[in-house]
Amino acid sequence: MANDTRCVYHNGHIIDGTGRAWQGYMVVEGAHITEVGKGSASAALLALGRNVDLGGRTIVPGMIDCHVHLSMDAQAKLNPAVTDVDHMVAFMRASRNALHTLHSGVTTVRDCGTPGHVDFALRRASQDGLCITPRLLLSGQALCMTGGHGWQFLGVEVDGPDQARRAAREQLKLGADNIKLIATGGILTPGTAIGNAQLSVEEMRAAVEEAHNAGKIANAHAHGGQGIKNAIMAGVDSVEHAYFVDAEGIDMMLEHGTTIVATSAAVRNVVLHGTQAGIPDNVVDKARSAIDSHVASFKQARKAGVRLAMGTDSGVPFTHHGKNLDELAYFVEMGMTPMEAIQVATRDSARMLQLADKVGTLEAGKYADFLVVDGDPLADISILRDQDRIRQVVLNGRTVVDRDASRYLVGAAFSTVEMAAGMRL
Repeated sequence: MANDTRCVYHNGHIIDGTGRAWQGYMVVEGAHITEVGKGSASAALLALGRNVDLGGRTIVPGMIDCHVHLSMDAQAKLNPAVTDVDHMVAFMRASRNALHTLHSGVTTVRDCGTPGHVDFALRRASQDGLCITPRLLLSGQALCMTGGHGWQFLGVEVDGPDQARRAAREQLKLGADNIKLIATGGILTPGTAIGNAQLSVEEMRAAVEEAHNAGKIANAHAHGGQGIKNAIMAGVDSVEHAYFVDAEGIDMMLEHGTTIVATSAAVRNVVLHGTQAGIPDNVVDKARSAIDSHVASFKQARKAGVRLAMGTDSGVPFTHHGKNLDELAYFVEMGMTPMEAIQVATRDSARMLQLADKVGTLEAGKYADFLVVDGDPLADISILRDQDRIRQVVLNGRTVVDRDASRYLVGAAFSTVEMAAGMRL
């Protein structure tokens, strides 16, 4: 007798996230993958569950974006949330942006800074079945120095190791999976120079210790060379942006096992749209000063063997939620093969987020997070930028986007129990 909870995806091309690809099949039972095989699925196997004939389409793991801001809306100018009403609106915006992200093929995100507990409210709503989101790893508010980058739109200001430690504990108390630190000035914050170091090694180390003591991770926004090195010495798991990393910083990353999350889309979009689109002059000037160095340093870090993960900074000016997989095309443009780009956005990103035992590759025992793609992204990575080519998105074994059916499957597709099991890991 067929098992109603088992589904056999067959007659397709499989890219498993480990660097391998073949013609084969995959079996999903409930929320998990139970088998991945080569060649044709046997008649006996097909008789055991519901069958999906892929017709030569490609299955790839669900993509992972390690740097988004779901409450931000990619507008030319930031509008900080201040009042309770602002935060309520930001929550609704985050819910919509999370759905856009899921529709693009991203099944796991790390939100890297949100004001007013908006990200924690979004996860609670998702767990309660009120909305559908990718799997969420959250940071709460970023820790910055007084007047540091992000203070007005996503940060909590701290001065000294004791304040940093307490602020980290507060975010962990609220449910943070990641502690976000501001190690240098930033492109979007007026009055901060992107090359200048901000939080000290001692301040960041205190916060990182709290994250690691709780079994969580920590990352640092860092553009300038000294700030990057400070963050590495403090023990962060990843450095975000790293546009001006130098040879010494690269060597330190190799020594400490630090990952770069390069966010190529963010700096490119600011430069591409520029002041004519309403982006402030100072923001455009800082982005222009960084873009060439970003490309050169990314290539150097990759050649040296620095660990990489995929992040977009979606939510900053003109980096729209739902366009997340543009980043893979930029990876290829900067020298990766399509297979390497997919590995970074799946297996390597899962490893950095400490989720490698759950997601990131198509292997038995892992959550059934995957995409059904019309075409071969190994031949043309830009296929993944086209949502019409992503025919299905499956999250925890449930089809949440089905473009073959010309409809989106929302709310009712999940029970509260399924949400709680799948979204909070």
